[in-house]
Amino acid sequence: MRYRAMTSAIFLVLSSFFAAHADEAVTVRLKWFNQAQFAGFYVAQQNGYYKAAGLDVNIQPGGPDFPAVQMVTGGSEQFGVTGADQILIARSKGVPVVALAVIYRRNPFVLFSLTKSGVKTPADFAGKTVGVKIGGNEELIYRAVLAKAGIDKAKLTEMPVKFDITPLLTGTVDVWPGYLINEVLAAKEKGFDVNVIYPADFGIDLYADTLFTTEKMLKEKPEVVRNFVAATLKGWDTAIAAPEDAAKITVKFGGDKLTYDHELAMMKASLPLLKPDGKPVGFMDEAGWDAAQKLLLGAGFQKQPVNVAEAFTAKSTP
Repeated sequence: MRYRAMTSAIFLVLSSFFAAHADEAVTVRLKWFNQAQFAGFYVAQQNGYYKAAGLDVNIQPGGPDFPAVQMVTGGSEQFGVTGADQILIARSKGVPVVALAVIYRRNPFVLFSLTKSGVKTPADFAGKTVGVKIGGNEELIYRAVLAKAGIDKAKLTEMPVKFDITPLLTGTVDVWPGYLINEVLAAKEKGFDVNVIYPADFGIDLYADTLFTTEKMLKEKPEVVRNFVAATLKGWDTAIAAPEDAAKITVKFGGDKLTYDHELAMMKASLPLLKPDGKPVGFMDEAGWDAAQKLLLGAGFQKQPVNVAEAFTAKSTP
């Protein structure tokens, strides 16, 4: 009996020890389906960066049915990736989300056309059919480009579109709202030459993919937040340094739906958007957030201004 009691006591002590040292389980909800747009997260997982930081990370794809802000603020997930515009819009509605790091500091959204259409600039939109993705930052940026270029939308035809670029390829739509790292690549892979219109050329440069959490998580588990951000950014640094390896890891996480060639092309197209200057990946500042808010307010996408200094934190970044 004494031996059994001692064994039980030792088991309880060991169980308590391992429980106290167990990795912190957290979930990150991505902005979209698994693809190289999120390679840094996969690399951090594959290379053990999260494990080394004491984290057991569950990476979940996003998409229309799993909006990151709603999933994270619902309380069962700790981190998410969304557009910077969604952070500000959410805060303007009283939703307590906080940006931790901007991954895509240069927005990958562009307007593009098939070269044979002759559309090269917004001035060429007159008399053409322009695809519009209604309701998100894609529409915001598109309308900002029209305003900056002084284009009267009454002189063109707008057509609501989703993600299948077939209407562009068949000539039903002349200008497509897509991503430099995805739809533009898809058109080229199908053998079409394209002309690309960059919103940044018109002074429109809205922060894109942004890592965020809730005010509650930041307050209650600041060390977990710091460790997660540091490991994630290390994953991105590694992915940027070795895009071929990052593409291979992405395909592993994405399964049969992904191909290495496309993910590598996406990764390479992402490099100048992740680090468009000498600043480290993840960098953000008040000026960038302030510019985003002015764009949102001016277009009516955000109804009430917020204190942008409270919308993001640099304290959790290394």
